[in-house]
Amino acid sequence: MHRLCIGILVTFAATVVIAAPKFLNVWKSPEVSRLNFAGKKVAALVITDNQSLQMSGEEALTRELSGRGVMGTPTYRFVPREELKSVESAKGWFERAKVEGVVALRPVRAEKGREYTAVVWSSGYYPSFWGYYGYGWSSAYVTPLGARDTTTITVETLVYDLTRDQLVWAATSETRDPKNLQDFIKDLVKGAVSEMRKMKLVG
Repeated sequence: MHRLCIGILVTFAATVVIAAPKFLNVWKSPEVSRLNFAGKKVAALVITDNQSLQMSGEEALTRELSGRGVMGTPTYRFVPREELKSVESAKGWFERAKVEGVVALRPVRAEKGREYTAVVWSSGYYPSFWGYYGYGWSSAYVTPLGARDTTTITVETLVYDLTRDQLVWAATSETRDPKNLQDFIKDLVKGAVSEMRKMKLVG
C-alpha cells in the first residue's frame, strides 16, 4: 500500500509539470537563409487587447532579442496605444523608428480539456469490472475523482523582414497549463528566440 501511494503521488506530480511551448506547423521562406537581424532594429510585438500582457510580453521578447545581438525594441514604447490598431497610423511610427524586422506573437486560442490520471484507474470502483459497472451507469457524465481540467494555449509567432515587408518564418506553438502569465510569457519568448537562433536569424 505504501508503494502504491508513492507511485500514485509520483504519477500525479508528473502530470502537473508545466510543459514548455511546443512549436508546430512551422513554415519558413526560402529567403530566410539570407537574412540575419544581428545589429538591426527589430520590434517585439504582442498582439492582444490585454495591455499588461502586451507590455510584459514585448519587454521579455526585447530582452531575449537584445541578448542575441539584436537591437530589440518593444512596440508599445514607440507606437501610441490609441494608434496601435490602425495600419495607416502604426506604419508611420514603424517607419520613423527605422525598424527593420518584427517578431510578432498573437494568442489565437485557449482550449480546455480533461485529463485522466493514474489515480482514476487505481482507486475507487475501477479495479473490479463489476464494481465499476454499477458506478459507471449511475455516474455517467460525472467527472470522476482524479480527473483534472487542462488548458492549452495556442500562440502564433511570425517573423517579418520589414525592409521588404515579407514574412520569413511562421509557426504556432502550444503551451499546456501555464502556471501564471509571467512564466508563460518568459517560456514562450525564449522558445521563439531559440527557434530564430536555429535559423541563424539571431546570434
